[in-house]
Amino acid sequence: MSQPPSTPAAVPATPGSSPASRDPQRPRIFNGSTIHGLRGTSRLRHPVEIPLLVTCILLAVVIYVLWIALMTWLILVPEPTGAGAQLRDLILEAPDSSITQLLLAAPALPLILWVLRALMYAQMRAQSVQMSPTQFPEGYRMVVEAAQQFGLRRVPDAYVTLGNGVINAFASGHGFRRFIVVHSDLFEVGGSARDPEALRFIISHEVGHHAAGHTSLWRVVIMNLMGNIPLLGMALSRAQEYTADNHGYAIAPRGTAGAMGLISAGKYLGAQVNTHALADRATREKGLWLHLVNWGSTHPVNTWRAHALRDRSRPGRIMIRPRESTAWFPPTHPAGSDWSDIWPTPAQVLERLDSTRPLVPAEEQFGRYPGVTYQVPRDQLRWASPVPVPAAPAGFQPSGYGFHGYSAPAGTQAPGGAAPSQGTTPAPGSTAQPGGNPGNIQPGPEGSV
Repeated sequence: MSQPPSTPAAVPATPGSSPASRDPQRPRIFNGSTIHGLRGTSRLRHPVEIPLLVTCILLAVVIYVLWIALMTWLILVPEPTGAGAQLRDLILEAPDSSITQLLLAAPALPLILWVLRALMYAQMRAQSVQMSPTQFPEGYRMVVEAAQQFGLRRVPDAYVTLGNGVINAFASGHGFRRFIVVHSDLFEVGGSARDPEALRFIISHEVGHHAAGHTSLWRVVIMNLMGNIPLLGMALSRAQEYTADNHGYAIAPRGTAGAMGLISAGKYLGAQVNTHALADRATREKGLWLHLVNWGSTHPVNTWRAHALRDRSRPGRIMIRPRESTAWFPPTHPAGSDWSDIWPTPAQVLERLDSTRPLVPAEEQFGRYPGVTYQVPRDQLRWASPVPVPAAPAGFQPSGYGFHGYSAPAGTQAPGGAAPSQGTTPAPGSTAQPGGNPGNIQPGPEGSV
């Protein structure tokens, strides 16, 4: 694995010097939260995030220019006639006051968000448990190590807050301060007796939001404005989530299965989720209704997200589902978009259940085979690397619904991970690595799980 970037040491203080001169590496408006500058670590960023961001910025500028022109017209022409009178009534006297509220709040949106983020930060400081070397040190070390790996100039604050059953974590900020919050129900999954790598993935995901600049005030303003634009704002949000997932994978690839199981089935059943089955369904569940669900979501749907984390040969899908040819295993059941007359009968399914053997207990649920050396270090994305991508496990070809059961060829390993490409050798330095609410102002949490 490549060595994490080292943070430059602070300049020793001298009498009478300003804080800026004593510490030139502190975060500023134009240098970004990381030592890599405003762009962060570009190889970990989803390739469409920046183009979408630029489009949103240009559209936001147009919106503000139109707002200024509209307000100027309303002031200069207080009593318009004809179509102008109808427009004025629509804006100022509409039964639904949301249009008026949006117009009045638009110029004050940065200030409103600044205040709301300050209150959120104060609430965490006042009521939540702060991680530290003496309080939840296991989780705090994960925060610090991720901050060092991503080159953050400062370690963000980290808090554990009462979850009351909610499985979530988020990243936010106030001014140059950055912090992450982990709900207690999610944090308990990361205990030493459970799956600490799943917690490491989620914490690294949230720190990745900071490293990628997603929690800066101007980015949050853009996201709140674009949340009212169909498709575009949510697409940018999903691209940011894929970027944060790439950061999580760079630190904790072994935690991807636990994290996906956790956010899909909860803290009690998450360990039993077959993440391969979840990822393969991304290629087979199709149709307009399914795509509408994804297009209206701030996060990629779980099936698409699992597929992107498993197959590192290409970035996660933003608008269109992955091709069915990228599935690794035969389908076990028709997709929801298939005709109902091909769905199995109860007798067929019972026969399948009786004939299906369980997975080997020691077998990995997701990702890579244990003890196998792979070509690409875990902190490098496969779709950003020229080396071959591991093939699907031997003996598994998508064909039919398989109600006859499956028998693995002699000498092959049972389902559970991607086998390395044949005839390849590890690259130098590689190591064996196992496996919105549109219309409302959202001060955060930016980058929730």
